[in-house]
This record gives sequence, structure tokens and C-alpha cells, in this order.
Amino acid sequence: MTRQDVLSFLKQRRSVLARNMTLPGPDAAQLEDLLTVAARVPDHGKLAPWRFIVLEGAARAELGDVARDGLAETASDAEAQAAQAQFTRAPCVIGVLATPVLHPKIPHSEQLLSAGAACMTLLTAAQAMGFAAQWLTGAAAYDDRVKARLGGTEEDEIAGFIYIGTASEPPSERPRPALEDIVTYGLAE
Repeated sequence: MTRQDVLSFLKQRRSVLARNMTLPGPDAAQLEDLLTVAARVPDHGKLAPWRFIVLEGAARAELGDVARDGLAETASDAEAQAAQAQFTRAPCVIGVLATPVLHPKIPHSEQLLSAGAACMTLLTAAQAMGFAAQWLTGAAAYDDRVKARLGGTEEDEIAGFIYIGTASEPPSERPRPALEDIVTYGLAE
């Protein structure tokens, strides 16, 4: 693979909706590769301020039940049911917990960004492996019961859920921002 192949892949990268995923998902060896790659993200201070929770089989439905029950008190029935169903859309869901630590030199924000980089790297690596993948949060990502079931503490945050499977249909392209709308060269006056 050449550098141009990598750039071409990145230019065409597109998430597949989790609801458009089916079996198979990654096997144990593929998961190990994905998680090894994701652990190589920039990490100032070598703090590893993230944890990966692999959900397959019944664990996906179980977390969905936790999400439904947690949201039933504050959300509509439809929102609670949607939260329950979201985890069974793909054969594999990897929860990424941001687990920042108090550090005198490394700000909390840098540690959260490292967790976000782990999410993006998981997503891209899964797609490079030939799988469909999508990074989602949703209301369940902000529910303390869901976070606790993932092993998170009060200080932790759910950076996202990475859904991985096989595309049941090709993803559609979406409009991308024009560079002139998002890029500035030089400093602002």
C-alpha cells in the first residue's frame, strides 16, 4: 500500500449507518488488531485516558435494557425504546470511555481529545479492515447508569460507541463543507 492509497482511502471514508449493518462483525483476532491500533493515538504523558468495552452478543441487548430503564424517567417512551434498540443494530459495539486523570501538566481537555482520537482511529481502522463502522453517542451516552455498566466512574465520560459490522447496503455520500468555509490561512486581525 502506498501513501497515495492511504490518502485515497481517507478521502473516501464514509460511515455506514448502524441500522444498515449485519453479520459478520470482527472476530477475536480482528478485534485485537483494532484495539491495538486504537491504543496508538496521541496521548500526552502516556496516561491512556480511555478504556474500550467490547459488546457482542447478549451484552448489547443488556446495555440497551439499562439505557431504556435509565431514560424512561426523563425521556419519552419512543426515545427510551430507541435507546434500548440502538445497541443491537450492529454485531459489535465498542464503548469508549474517556477516563481522564488529574495531572499537573496535562489538561483534562487534552485527555478528552485523546479519547476522541481513539474513537476515530477505531472507526477508520474498522473501515480499513473492510467493515462498516459508525461512531455514535445518543442519549444513552449521557446516562449515568449506562456509564456505570461500562465500568465508568463519576469523573469518566462516554466518548462514543463505535458500531462495527458488515454493510447491508452501500453508504450514501453526504455534502461536505467547502474548504473556503472552514479554512483560514494566517491570523485573524
